[in-house]
Amino acid sequence: MQLLSQMHSPGARKVLVLAHETGLARRIEVVNEETSPLRRNENVFAANPLGRVPVLLRPGLPPLFDSDVICAYLDTLHGGRPLIPPQGEPRWCALRLQALAQGLVEAGSAVRWETERRPKPLRYPALRDGNVAKLVATYDWLEHELRPDEALHVGHIAIATSLAWLEFRRLPGFREGRPRLVGWFDEFRGRPSMLATPMS
Repeated sequence: MQLLSQMHSPGARKVLVLAHETGLARRIEVVNEETSPLRRNENVFAANPLGRVPVLLRPGLPPLFDSDVICAYLDTLHGGRPLIPPQGEPRWCALRLQALAQGLVEAGSAVRWETERRPKPLRYPALRDGNVAKLVATYDWLEHELRPDEALHVGHIAIATSLAWLEFRRLPGFREGRPRLVGWFDEFRGRPSMLATPMS
């Protein structure tokens, strides 16, 4: 299999971390493709009409996108404990965290557009502030609701890779006044799967 990826994509990193955690990384060739809303990448558009990574190319089968779908697929290919719990409340808790991580990335991306990517005359400070508020509220929620004693699941991977991306992009941070979240993240980012997939 080939994974169309960018190493500064939190979604692509989430897929790769899960692949390492499940022993599947050796079966995936990573192909780095630069993508941007402002610059069309024909290789990526040929596999995903949204023009976004990650995309998993499977021999003889249709491409898969985005990261949630790819992670769900990869979780069916290994013989270990599923990282997406198959049923019951553990499943919904894991998927809820995964959705929250996606929201963090969306809010962070919106902040980036209104602070550095959009031309200054077109920036909208109120929209920036609204998305910063979403980041702060989510950090506070994680401080109280994240359960570090749970067995590893896809939600943990999604949150960790999203927080790592927010720090990589120097977006409003989560470290001040949130010792439980900081302690969990700093421990998680030392996992071999995270160390093997650095952002660049």
